[in-house]
Amino acid sequence: MRDYGNKQELIEAIEISYNKFVAEFTDIAEKDLHKRIDGVDKTPAEMLAYQIGWLRLVLSWEKDEMAGKKVVTPKPNIKWNKLGELYQSFYDEYKGLTLEKLLKKFEKVNKDFVNLIKSLNDKILFDENQRQWASSTPSKWPVWRWIHINSVAPFTNFRSKIRKWKKG
Repeated sequence: MRDYGNKQELIEAIEISYNKFVAEFTDIAEKDLHKRIDGVDKTPAEMLAYQIGWLRLVLSWEKDEMAGKKVVTPKPNIKWNKLGELYQSFYDEYKGLTLEKLLKKFEKVNKDFVNLIKSLNDKILFDENQRQWASSTPSKWPVWRWIHINSVAPFTNFRSKIRKWKKG
């Protein structure tokens, strides 16, 4: 996993990977949004729903913790070893949206995500045990790692998937 020297490097990595991923959707026809192809485990709609869902989830963890609520990760009634249920909830929530609406939701939640990062100081981002939700698994990752694995890493991974999907 990549390391970041500061908050700005993390934000830049998110913006670069986000822009590259979103650019892949410019030539996808609406009629193909839910099309499955061999060798790619998600449709374009599912790829976007996954991204929107995870970013919103991390934002909700932070919001709930700041409101003094106990944060249950990944989500109440869903355990880490049952993430397929979580992903399905994302797909179900956004399944009726057009490509344009999915991209607008993704753009908004990504902006909110970046704004959250901008609002956090380096100690909260880079030191361990700064947020209960980030320390809720045995890994005890600092916040920046959670941000990375829910933005830069999947944006990059799904960019490869959508490119493979388009070739299929």
